[in-house]
Amino acid sequence: MSARLQYSELPMAVSELETAVLEGLGRSPKAIPPKFFYDRRGSELFDAICAQPEYYLPAAEREILQTRAARIAARTGSGCVLIEPGAGNGAKVRLLLEHIRPSVFVPLDISGSYLQASAERLSRDFPWLRVHAARADYSHGLELPAGLPEGRRVAFYPGSSLGNFEPEAAVAFLATVREAVGDTGGLLIGIDTKKDAGLLDAAYNDAAGVTAAFNLNLLHRIRRELETDLEPGNFHHHAFYNPEPGRIEMHLVSRVAQEVRVNDSVFPFLAGETIHTESSYKYHPEEFRILARRAGFRPLDLWLDSRGLFSFHYLEAS
Repeated sequence: MSARLQYSELPMAVSELETAVLEGLGRSPKAIPPKFFYDRRGSELFDAICAQPEYYLPAAEREILQTRAARIAARTGSGCVLIEPGAGNGAKVRLLLEHIRPSVFVPLDISGSYLQASAERLSRDFPWLRVHAARADYSHGLELPAGLPEGRRVAFYPGSSLGNFEPEAAVAFLATVREAVGDTGGLLIGIDTKKDAGLLDAAYNDAAGVTAAFNLNLLHRIRRELETDLEPGNFHHHAFYNPEPGRIEMHLVSRVAQEVRVNDSVFPFLAGETIHTESSYKYHPEEFRILARRAGFRPLDLWLDSRGLFSFHYLEAS
């Protein structure tokens, strides 16, 4: 590992998956938080989702970042501490690094081995860049690694990840970001817009079945990591747009009436009963700006792709 690259692991609850599964299968309706999608295999499958023709988001996002990079850099300033929660493979930040030239890039992700590999590639491809990667579960607060340099902090939160939070939880998360960047900081965030339900449904039900495999991988992970007789083949993927709350919902549907044992607990399923694995809320720009203001940010810039499918907002601390 080069002197420009550091890796650390922030405190995480070792038994958190077990706790989430036991609690989630014991409630009605059953649910498991989407952060548990992202073991190494889940992260790889998500990268594959981004290559599917039905999944409009990566192309729309890339268009904005490529055409607005200079304007974004004018907002962030050079030499900032650039922080990316849920950094994944680092593909998106690559479009901005030469423009922003941060003093250090701080990618955070829940999948440690995947994050390390990504950080090493970034360090090789950008020889001038300092990288301090940290394995972290930022859903409980945006804790940062020790020893970061002084300077203005800017968070980068692309994709549609904020949509995975319920709206009140989204405000709470934005408030933790506001606290982490401080009074002089900023946030560049991607927000998926409300659009035709058919386009949304197709994006989460790609013809190649990659999103289905991503959803079902959660069950394979539970089977690998916990003591269970769960059979992933007894479930199938179901995703749809729910217009009233304005969100995509992803579920794992029990094909049959069955009982699933996890450790010493047994959970009955009716045929057709589901595990709710993800919500992805979509926001009109002003709907999101209201959330941002409640969290202590002042909205400055709004950028949309040419089809209006996706938005980026630049917010500053207020």
